Amino acid sequence: MRILVTLLVLAVVGIGGWQLLPSQDDKDRTITVGTTDAVTALDPAGAYDAGSWALFSNVFQSLLTFEPGGVEPVPDAAQSCAFQGSGLRTYRCTLRSGITFPSGRAMTAEDVKYSFERVKKINSDVGPASLFDTLASVTADDEHTVTFHLSSADATFPLKVATGAGSIVDKDKYPADALRTGTSVDGTGPYTLTAYAKDQKADLAPNEHYKGYLSGVGRPVELRYYADSAKLDQAWKGRQVDVATRTLPPGVLSELNPSDPKQRVTESDSAETRNLYLNTRSGSPLHDVRVRRAMAWLVNREQLATTVYEGTVDPLYSLIPTGITGHTTSFFDSYPTQSTDKARRLLTEAGVSLPVRFTLGYGIGRGAGAEESVELKKQLEAGGLFKVDVKGYEWTDFQKRWAAGKMDAWAVGWVADYPDPDTFGGPLVGTGSTMSTGYSNKLVDHLILDSRQYADRTRAAKDFRDIQTDVAEDVPLIPLWQRKEYVVSTEDVGGGQYLSDGTGVFRLWRLTWI
Repeated sequence: MRILVTLLVLAVVGIGGWQLLPSQDDKDRTITVGTTDAVTALDPAGAYDAGSWALFSNVFQSLLTFEPGGVEPVPDAAQSCAFQGSGLRTYRCTLRSGITFPSGRAMTAEDVKYSFERVKKINSDVGPASLFDTLASVTADDEHTVTFHLSSADATFPLKVATGAGSIVDKDKYPADALRTGTSVDGTGPYTLTAYAKDQKADLAPNEHYKGYLSGVGRPVELRYYADSAKLDQAWKGRQVDVATRTLPPGVLSELNPSDPKQRVTESDSAETRNLYLNTRSGSPLHDVRVRRAMAWLVNREQLATTVYEGTVDPLYSLIPTGITGHTTSFFDSYPTQSTDKARRLLTEAGVSLPVRFTLGYGIGRGAGAEESVELKKQLEAGGLFKVDVKGYEWTDFQKRWAAGKMDAWAVGWVADYPDPDTFGGPLVGTGSTMSTGYSNKLVDHLILDSRQYADRTRAAKDFRDIQTDVAEDVPLIPLWQRKEYVVSTEDVGGGQYLSDGTGVFRLWRLTWI
């Protein structure tokens, strides 16, 4: 009897173990991922947003990439990369051999040179050219060696190479001075884009010819794009997607239960922030710094985090978020409590007519942007000091409007390009910033450049503390909150904890059937 029972137990264990292993059918079975992040463009020279870069990190290769939670880039399309000499002004990479584009042509140093040069040449108003402000020129020294010549010392350059801006394209397929149109992609990433419908879906098949940092490619994936969080939630609850991320409604996120056996929940810290950007240009109703400081006295972040986001975000009081070198609480130090009286006093000094009227824009379908704008309007109109006209715009139109300086104020989330405070410097508050606030401060620009001379990034902390003090005084933006990262998947999908870590890398290849 004991022998018989043992055999029965082993048989049951065997069946259970077999059920936990992916079958051949599972290997070819598509994993469906839902998100509200929109794709601006399929051309790396024409997009600088989370949705586009999430796709780029799967269908293109950069010379370098980031491991989950890593702070130093590792070689991907490159075999090796390093600064030459001690000046941090010459950066050289040797390409990995055997990488081929979909056409079958081998990737060469000329393709790398071409890719970086066209980003700068096209200089799209919603593209990533600003990331390469220190890149003076690129040379292809031979078939496998490329050298970047920088205009000034920049220890952060390798980090920028590892982003979506460093995506390498086939020079025979992408025009040198214009964005490529259409819905096809010619990249060398772990996936190939087999079908794409804007704002609807992207079908991704494993690229069996991939050669790079990864030891293997993942399962087939279908990315589905939803217009807003409510539609993503509906798709998730209807089991139309296997994974939901970025982002479900705050009310849904706040009630997620990690112990629910019917789903897998990952909650992690993130370096993603959201700021209220202010148009500082002459002619803007927010041009006078005293008007912007008055606004800073009225914003209640705790109220936003509690009521609109139901505790799924943390109030933020600085340009640089918690967990990144140089983080401070400069806005709390300057504006510790909400004060209508202090705001009124500043507006009186400025001699402006009350209420100060301005427009506040947000991207439609971008999380709880609409609800957030209503709450901000309520806070800023307290005491009759401001009159806020709230307007929502389709995402691509929204980007173009802020790039052209056509709004007075706008709230936008910022996903760190790389794990370094520099990603919150030049792109957000440097002269000619990506956020196009019109803000320019020579001291801030100097501090940004100065901070890049330190290979030991902890030595840059003082520069960034000084930058944040200046930003709190000049108020080209008002920090609102710092996001927590949530990924929800069905119980039979694993790897969700590696999908996103608050940078531009979206690791679809880590998703698998259990």
